[in-house]
Amino acid sequence: MFKNMIVYRIAESWQGDLQQLEEALQKTVFAECGATQERSVGWVPPRGEQHGPLAESVAGQWVLRFMSESKMLPASVLNRKVDEKAEHIEKTEGRKPGKKEKKELKDEAKLDLLPMAFTKQGSMWVWIDPQARTLVLDTSAQGRADEVVSLLVEGLPGFALALVDTQTSPQAAMAHWLITQEPPAGFSVDRECELKAADESKAVVRYARHPLDIDEVRQHIEHGKLPTKLAMTWDDRVSFVLTEGLQLKKIALLDAVMDGQSQDDGGFDTDVAIATGELSRLIPDLIEALGGEGRTGLGEGLPASPQAAETLPVRLAQGRGQGTVTGPAVAPADTAPEEAPF
Repeated sequence: MFKNMIVYRIAESWQGDLQQLEEALQKTVFAECGATQERSVGWVPPRGEQHGPLAESVAGQWVLRFMSESKMLPASVLNRKVDEKAEHIEKTEGRKPGKKEKKELKDEAKLDLLPMAFTKQGSMWVWIDPQARTLVLDTSAQGRADEVVSLLVEGLPGFALALVDTQTSPQAAMAHWLITQEPPAGFSVDRECELKAADESKAVVRYARHPLDIDEVRQHIEHGKLPTKLAMTWDDRVSFVLTEGLQLKKIALLDAVMDGQSQDDGGFDTDVAIATGELSRLIPDLIEALGGEGRTGLGEGLPASPQAAETLPVRLAQGRGQGTVTGPAVAPADTAPEEAPF
């Protein structure tokens, strides 16, 4: 169900319930683009049933579905239409349109072409864990995540979010795991990674379907190339690619998860229960592997895992003032906004 994850922490001050969430989502129901509308966004029923609820609860997990639609208007087509309009003015009035008029012609041409443009739709799974106070978005593009977050924050009074932040940055942790070949407990390093130089060369080395326990990888890191992506497996149940911005990509549930599940067990509720059940255990384990949460505002008092509940405050206190490297306290730059649809 989830192929990517960007994880946010929900402020403790928000005490919303499912009914309040449903009422808020009903104010921004998705509607297809109008004739001259360039883009439309909103919420659709997660089960795909017409007029169904926009917020579904399965085993205590809330699932939403965000939809967007955009008109496809190639720049070359728009520019050709503008040139045609400018040429018509030159022929009929004997003058060339100025810069300001050219801009007006472009807006006019866009309105002429939009009714004939093809549309492109994309959707995104949105998961709220009210107990763990996390929001998970099924996207790898920060720009798209920001759009959904804005819609939720505007519609839900008191709904405040921050990207999950960790004591150790994913990049520093990944470098350590590759150098020592000692991944954190419960995790294993797989056969894919990307290393990027921090200097002006911006040199990139990628390994795919290749063993990473080799001297060559360690030498690249020692010479200044740092990991930006690393394929890993958690508990032999979930594989994923961890990024330097604490995003998870290429998430896949492994055979161990599906053992005992018959083909007749499929359906929305089963898919949600299985996916959220596994990922709700993976997220705190990953945070713990990165030293626990580093933020002291939204994340304060929220242990990375039940086992760490007693030790986290001590570790946070020890980390402050000692040059601790932290994770993405602010949104990382969206370096590939068109890398993949939702």
